[in-house]
Amino acid sequence: GVDRLLALRVLLPGGTVVARMPSKKSKKSQESINSRIQLVIKSGRYAMGYKQTLKALRTGDAKLVIISNNCPPLRRSELEYYAMLSKSGVHQFAGDNNLLGTACKKLYRCSVMTVMDAGDSDILE
Repeated sequence: GVDRLLALRVLLPGGTVVARMPSKKSKKSQESINSRIQLVIKSGRYAMGYKQTLKALRTGDAKLVIISNNCPPLRRSELEYYAMLSKSGVHQFAGDNNLLGTACKKLYRCSVMTVMDAGDSDILE
């Protein structure tokens, strides 16, 4: 509900915009997916980035594609189309490309990542 959301004022060059922080439930699921991504990075096989993801989808190596919420729409639909052709899963990451890069323990942005082998993680379930 609205009562569980915290209002946060964000100052942008055009003026003041009010954005809402996610509720506790979505924050918990976000932490869950972050820990699963980190387990994949420790024990599994993965690729980061658009070009490597397309390559993995074309060869059929990709099991799951994780797309950030600010990935451009044309790129997103292209990735979803390739994933459908290769029978791979698609997960819409709840954060932007900065958060996805941070979840992957990288110091750079990443709009899309691919899981090729989950390792010890249960991210594919």
